[in-house]
Amino acid sequence: QVQLVESGGGLVQAGDSLKLSCAASGLTLNRLTMGWFRQAPGKEREFVAAITWRGGIKDYADSVKGRFTISRDNAKNAAYLQMNSLKPEDTAVYYCAASPPYYSGSDYSAKRFGYWGQGTQVTVSS
Repeated sequence: QVQLVESGGGLVQAGDSLKLSCAASGLTLNRLTMGWFRQAPGKEREFVAAITWRGGIKDYADSVKGRFTISRDNAKNAAYLQMNSLKPEDTAVYYCAASPPYYSGSDYSAKRFGYWGQGTQVTVSS
């Protein structure tokens, strides 16, 4: 059974940092592109960051560039999202996602990711 489990969310103040973790079971991440998405109340799910399986190429939404860092640890079968300088507009449920094996495209829309976690809530107060 494939599972992605996010952790690390919480309630913080503007300017604080959080690190989200995504632990995988039932699949090996070293051949999967990993992504983070978020969904705020009343809004559609949006792309936050991705890291490719080959070369570890990273991509970010403009709204988080310079503040968020995506990483992966294939030995631990995990991915991470370090979030610094958090803003109230970062408040959302954050989802970890994994692509099908060997996906090498640069399209990081949600439809490219076949595996999803249940999400973790991040709330940033002003």
